[in-house]
Amino acid sequence: MPEQGFQQTQKQTQSLVLAPQLRQSLRLLQVPSLELRSAILEELQANPTLEELPYDDVSIEAEGETASPPESGREGDAPEEEAAPASTSESSESLDFNDDFSVLERLGGEWSGYLEEEAGEQPFTTEDAQRRQHFFDSLTREKSFQEDLMEQARSLEEDPEVLEALEYITGSMDDSGLLTSKPSDLALMSDKPLKTIQAAVRLLQSLEPPGLGATSIQECLVLQLQRKGRGNSLAVKIIKRKWDLLLRRRIPEIARAFKASPVEVEMAVEEIARLDPAPARRYSEDSNQTVEADVVVQKDEEGEWQIVLNNDYVPRLRINPEYKRMLARGQVRGKDREYLRQQFRNGRFLISALEQRQMTIERIAWKLLELQGDFFASGPSHLRPLTMSQVAEQVGVHETTVSRAVSGKYMLTPYGLFEMKHFFTPGYQGEDGASVSNKSVKDRIARIIEDEPPAKPYSDQKIVGILNEEGINIARRTVAKYREELGILPTNLRRQYG
Repeated sequence: MPEQGFQQTQKQTQSLVLAPQLRQSLRLLQVPSLELRSAILEELQANPTLEELPYDDVSIEAEGETASPPESGREGDAPEEEAAPASTSESSESLDFNDDFSVLERLGGEWSGYLEEEAGEQPFTTEDAQRRQHFFDSLTREKSFQEDLMEQARSLEEDPEVLEALEYITGSMDDSGLLTSKPSDLALMSDKPLKTIQAAVRLLQSLEPPGLGATSIQECLVLQLQRKGRGNSLAVKIIKRKWDLLLRRRIPEIARAFKASPVEVEMAVEEIARLDPAPARRYSEDSNQTVEADVVVQKDEEGEWQIVLNNDYVPRLRINPEYKRMLARGQVRGKDREYLRQQFRNGRFLISALEQRQMTIERIAWKLLELQGDFFASGPSHLRPLTMSQVAEQVGVHETTVSRAVSGKYMLTPYGLFEMKHFFTPGYQGEDGASVSNKSVKDRIARIIEDEPPAKPYSDQKIVGILNEEGINIARRTVAKYREELGILPTNLRRQYG
C-alpha cells in the first residue's frame, strides 16, 4: 500500500513570459484595421494622459501620398523628438524615459524604436472631452473567438512552442472553424516542426466547440461524434465510408452496404443532421463587418509600383501637454507623481507600438510586392510558392511577427482584394524547374473544368494528365482534394444531358 500524504518537490520548467508592453505591441500588430480603433479607445479610457487629435486639426505630412520602399539600413529608425520647451527644462531629468524604452527594445527585437508625436500644442477643449466621452460610452468589444480559444488552450497546454503554433493555426481557420491547409502545408509555411504543428492541431481539436481544426466537413462531423463517445457508431461509419451516398440520401444502398435495416440508417442520418458542419460560425453570425484594405498596391503616373497604407483607422495620439507641464513644474507629488510617470510610460509605449505596427506592415507589403512580382504584373495564376520564414528573414523580423502582421489584413491589388495570407503558399516544382504555388494549381484546375465538355466532363485522372502535360506533376488524390476545396462536384454529378 503506497504511503499517502503531501510532499514537497522541485520541478524545473521553461515558460515564455512577455512583458506587458511587448504583449500590447504584438496585440496591436495582429488586430485588423477595423478593430484597431476600438482597441486604442480602450487604452485611451485607461490612460488619462493620452489624447486623440482630430484629423482636421493637424496636418498629416504623408496623408494621401504614396509610400516609397524603405531604404536599406534605415528600417525601424524613428524620427527624432522635438526639443522640450524652455519652460519645462528645469525638470527634464525627471521626464527621461529612455531607459524604459530600451527595455522594450531588448524584449522585442524588431519592435524597437520610439516615436513621440507632439503635433503642436492645441488645447484640449470641452468639445474634445465630450467627443472622447462619446467614444467611451459607445465602446463595446467582446472577447474574440481566437482569444477565447487561446485561453482554453493555456489551461490545457504548457509547452510554449505548441501554444505559439496554435496561435498561428487559428489564423489559418476559415469562418466555419475548418483548417484551410493540411498540417504538412502549415508546417512548411510557418517553418515549424511538423510534430509541433500536429500537436497544436490535436490541442485545437480538443477545445470547445467540438469539431474545430478539421480539414474537411467529414472530419468535423466525426470529431463531434467522437466527443460524444459515439466514435464507433453507424453514423461515423457512414460519414467515413459512404459520404457520397449520404449526400444523396441513398438510404437503401447505405443499409445494404452495412447490412443494417433502413430504420437504423434513418436514425444514424438524423443523428448526423443534428451535428454542426460549421462549429465556429455561431461566433461570427452577428459580426457582419465590411472588409477594408489595409494596404493598396497600385501604379503611379509613371508606371512605378507604389504601396499606400490605409491610415483611416489609426488614431493620432499624443501625451497631453498639460499633464507634462504639471509634472515638469513639480505640481504633483508622491503617489500622484508616480502614477502620472507610469501613465506617461504606457502612453509612449502605445504611440511607439502604433508606429511600429504601420512600419512593419509596410515593410512586409513591399517585400510581398518584390517576391510576388509576377502576380502583380500578370495575375493570380502567376502566384509563386512563398513561406513566412522567407519573408521574415529578408525583412529582418521573426516569422511569428510576419504571421501576426498579415493576420486579418487585406491588400487591394489590380486583380482584386486579397487577404495578405493569400500570398503565402506552398507549391510544386515543374519539369522546367520553375515553382508553381498550389493556389495557382487550384486556379488552373478550375479553368480546366470550366472549359470541359458539359456532356463529357473530365475525370480527376484526366485533369492530372492535362496538368502533367503542362509540366505540373500532381497526384490524382490532390486534384480531388483541390476540386472539393473549390466546391466543384465530382465528374458524375457535373455531367449535363441534352
